[in-house]
Amino acid sequence: MVSWFVLCTKPQKEFQVERLFQEAGFPFYCPRFKSSGRIKPFFPCYVFLRFEYPEQFKLVKYTRGVRRVVGNDAGAVPLEDRFIEELQSREISGLIELEKYGVEPSPGDEIEVADGPWKGLRGVFKKSLSDRDRVMILLNYVSYQGQLLIEKSKLKKVLS
Repeated sequence: MVSWFVLCTKPQKEFQVERLFQEAGFPFYCPRFKSSGRIKPFFPCYVFLRFEYPEQFKLVKYTRGVRRVVGNDAGAVPLEDRFIEELQSREISGLIELEKYGVEPSPGDEIEVADGPWKGLRGVFKKSLSDRDRVMILLNYVSYQGQLLIEKSKLKKVLS
């Protein structure tokens, strides 16, 4: 039975495992996302591999970098193809894009910092910067008026 399965890899070996299986001709999927300017596995230590079970099980299990094939007492548990298709449908240019706090703000929108040391602070969204991960917001409080550069993922648009 050829199906998708979840592999648990050794820490930080997802890309090594990907290379080995792709060189061997196996369909492989390691979803990625961008965080703090770096491309990282979306599920650290977990990847998806399509193979013939149980015929290729030992080959897969003993590949360098693989810790185990995820399953239960009865053996490896296959995934439905639609699970992989759903993950792939969330990709833009090969990376999974997350809208962490809902609607993307536009210049002039009132925003609130939703995470980090500035949590709860409100301001006005000014602009996205070229690296797409940071934005500039305008702050206007009783004793302080200024601008703040902050990661876009830490903001949410204030809905009126």
